[in-house]
Amino acid sequence: MSTLPCYFDYAATTPVDDRVIQAMVTCLGREGTFGNPASSSHTYGNQARQAVELARRQVAELIGSDAESVIWTSGATESNNLAIKGIAQGAKGPRRHLITSVIEHKAVIDTVRQLEQAGFPVTWLQPDNQGLIQPEAVRQALRDDTLLVSLMLVNNELGTVTDIAAIGQMVREHGAIFHVDAAQGAGKLAIDLKALAVDLMSFSAHKTYGPKGIGALYVGERARTLLEAQMHGGGHEQGYRSGTLATHQIVGMGAAYALASAEMNEEVLRIGELSAQLRDGLLQLPGVSLNGDPLQRIPHTLNICVDSPGFNVMSLANDLAVSSTSACNSASSAVSHVLLALGLTQGQAGSSLRLSLGRYTQAEDVEKAIAAIAGRVNSQPTTFW
Repeated sequence: MSTLPCYFDYAATTPVDDRVIQAMVTCLGREGTFGNPASSSHTYGNQARQAVELARRQVAELIGSDAESVIWTSGATESNNLAIKGIAQGAKGPRRHLITSVIEHKAVIDTVRQLEQAGFPVTWLQPDNQGLIQPEAVRQALRDDTLLVSLMLVNNELGTVTDIAAIGQMVREHGAIFHVDAAQGAGKLAIDLKALAVDLMSFSAHKTYGPKGIGALYVGERARTLLEAQMHGGGHEQGYRSGTLATHQIVGMGAAYALASAEMNEEVLRIGELSAQLRDGLLQLPGVSLNGDPLQRIPHTLNICVDSPGFNVMSLANDLAVSSTSACNSASSAVSHVLLALGLTQGQAGSSLRLSLGRYTQAEDVEKAIAAIAGRVNSQPTTFW
């Protein structure tokens, strides 16, 4: 009987927590809360609505927002599309200029590219050599006609953290709207949208031990009158996103975010210790270096370059479930656009791998990962002339 490889791809997706599954099951079947949340004329619908609203409050608690500001979507990709297209298409004045970066998730990059092709002027920010979008770069890019700035909280490939507090204040003072893709940040970093100068923020459940196919968009007060719906047909979710609400998915996201609220601090400490063990072990190997800033990052995600003759990420497949790039790039067999933006060559980007840790990672898994990579690295001593 074959043994599954150790899972180190939590940044791509997480398994649904058993406690979340139990909450979701209560919304299925004849004995469950199966009603349509929009059916307010009977008990079945009202019970479903109550479950949906509880979940909305649970998400709001984790991100420090009012529950009314949380809009359900099918995931962070839809949230990003709604935020960016919704603001661009809802713009009535002279502001049309968009700012984003070349290291965003494809859900942002491709969305902004579409708007660029439609005539919206776009500034594409470059990261510094540590993979960070610096506030000063944003400041220099702001124009009188800047409408929207869209940047991610945590880079999905590097684990680096953007200083959204400083950038948000700058953007707000300039009169523009600030959107943040926080799919990789929720449950890993403290988020307080009552304090942050952020107008729109995207979330996903399946990065936080919830189900796939459900996400949310935070819509702050400054964005509410500007945001134009992308899905029409019934006026659900305050008119921003029509469609029958998937109660079991929503309840799953709420339960997952409630668990994150309760356990995040302890979990981050535990993962931080495992990450330090993994990082120290890997960086001692010949030819291994860290991609991205060593300090301004979450511990959950490490991206390393293995500069060793003959090293192939695919050779690890039987031992470790890791990624050579993000899942969206893997689907198209493309080398990481993020690593290329950092200045790595095609060869260096191709010999880099992302290891992401999570709730179920154990110390023995880390030891296996170090041993597996060490076994495939050329350990011949380097000759210095």
